[in-house]
Amino acid sequence: MSILIDKNSRVITQGITGKTARFHTKHSLAYALGKQAYVGGVTPKKGGQVVEGLPVFDTVAEAREKTGANVSVIYVPPPFAAAAVDEAVEAGMELVICITEGIPVRDMIVTRNKIKGKGTLLVGPNCPGVITADEVKVGIMPGYISKKGPIGVISRSGTLTYEVVDQLTRLGLGQTTCVGLGGDPVNGLKHKELVQMFNEDPETEGVVIVGEIGGSDEEDSAAWIKDNMQKPVVGFVAGVTAPPGKRMGHAGAIIAGGKGTAAEKITAFEEAGVKVTRNPAEIGKLMQAALG
Repeated sequence: MSILIDKNSRVITQGITGKTARFHTKHSLAYALGKQAYVGGVTPKKGGQVVEGLPVFDTVAEAREKTGANVSVIYVPPPFAAAAVDEAVEAGMELVICITEGIPVRDMIVTRNKIKGKGTLLVGPNCPGVITADEVKVGIMPGYISKKGPIGVISRSGTLTYEVVDQLTRLGLGQTTCVGLGGDPVNGLKHKELVQMFNEDPETEGVVIVGEIGGSDEEDSAAWIKDNMQKPVVGFVAGVTAPPGKRMGHAGAIIAGGKGTAAEKITAFEEAGVKVTRNPAEIGKLMQAALG
């Protein structure tokens, strides 16, 4: 099995006529069951066109009605991306994955409030997307490093997501689903919610969490893991402690009031029973050891 997306997902690309969206849709179509999963695209006033063999619609609602899509991936430019998320939510999409970076924080605060109670899950923004190995990928992750297997991956860092997946695959540990959460301060799904999903997935036997400095998402997930997790979890926290108010890496990687440091997150994980490495090159081996 998997979480969030699988062979039964039906995906549309919002902003499909743009250069970036077209490029990544092409590669997603070429991955595993992509030609089965991707059913269309959306660009306002471009309805009736065909891009990479996919029909283009003017609205998400029309695309959903005509294709049965339940997943949307967004490559819309930053000034319009939050509105694109809103449109997908209003159209009843079950999952929205927003790749766009640089969305104004105020826009995302309004959008996240609109999502509440609507039944739509949001991944991102400013994320690499989601991939269920050997089935479907939605976003910009390289598919060739993924291999089907028993490990779930959750990461705030895009590049470290790829590093972890590559390490696991080289060690013969394939993945169920890999989720790039994104590094913006206002986003959708958090580590805690995804750990819960992986804990309930019968084919996931272990989970890798890659966190970053800033915020309290890792600490929140650690508290849940300590009391509820039934599978081994290994972790790594990216970034070093920056001076107060200084940003390291992602927009969400901000140390505020002395909170959200790497040391705090590592301590929270270790107290929850998570095996933590200080060396990102050892994440795969640590997961291998945790599985025995």
